[in-house]
Amino acid sequence: MIYFNAFIFCGIVCLIGQIILDNTKLTPGHITAMFVVLGAFLDIFGIYDKFVLWAGGGACVPITSFGHLLIHGAMASAADYGIMGLMMGIFDLTASGIASAIIFSFFFSFLFQPKD
Repeated sequence: MIYFNAFIFCGIVCLIGQIILDNTKLTPGHITAMFVVLGAFLDIFGIYDKFVLWAGGGACVPITSFGHLLIHGAMASAADYGIMGLMMGIFDLTASGIASAIIFSFFFSFLFQPKD
């Protein structure tokens, strides 16, 4: 059942993104930023953690998970270090994803030629 829930959650996120893309003049960058902010907003109120429990890895894959992890790390560090922990912990949970995106994009830039 967890695979079905993961499929449904990711499918709904993609469906919402595609509907917004088709019916507005927003660019994919705008929609991505909107989903990151939405994930962060849902994590502030503890709603996104319920999605993670319900959908498992399906809630950890979409871009909404990035906002969730940013806020989750910041709040965890803020509980330990106070107000300075907000800036210290904001990239604790997302550092590996950011680093791998930079490294892979660097190496793929050598393999593929850009379009004119």
